[in-house]
Amino acid sequence: MRILVETVNETQEIAAKLAKNVKAGDTILLSGDLGAGKTTFTQGFAKALGIKRPVKSPTFTLVREYQTTQFPLYHLDVYRLGEEGNAEDLGLSEYFGGEGVALVEWSQYIKPDLPDDVLKIVFERVPNYDTKRVITLTASGDKSVALLSEMEK
Repeated sequence: MRILVETVNETQEIAAKLAKNVKAGDTILLSGDLGAGKTTFTQGFAKALGIKRPVKSPTFTLVREYQTTQFPLYHLDVYRLGEEGNAEDLGLSEYFGGEGVALVEWSQYIKPDLPDDVLKIVFERVPNYDTKRVITLTASGDKSVALLSEMEK
C-alpha cells in the first residue's frame, strides 16, 4: 500500500487509523531518512491510543514505554546502534511479540533480532516539497497481513 501525504496532519491521520487496529504483540518497523516522518507518525499513533504524554524520539535511551488502556506501547529508536547493532545483547527482542506493541525506528540495524511477522512502513520525502511524503506499508506474517488488510478497508 502506497499513500501520498502532503502534511504532518495527514501523516498523523494515517498513524491514527493504524493505531485503531493494532493488537498486543504487533511489531511495526519505521524506515526513512532523518526527518522523514517516523517520529511524527509515532506521535499520531500514540495520540490515537490515548497517550497524553509528549512523544519524542528515544534516540539516547533506545526505548520509551507508554501505557495505553489496552497494552504498553514501546517506541524504539536503534539509530545509535549503527550497523553493528545487536538487540540480543541489549534484550531488545523482549519488546517484540509480547504483551505490547513495538514501533521500531532504524530497524535495519537490528534486523537479525526482529520477528518474522512485521508491518514495515517506509517514509520517503518527495523532492522539492518540505512536507510531502510517500508512505509505503508492507506486511510479512499472518498478523501483519491482517493488520494491513484492515488499513486498506
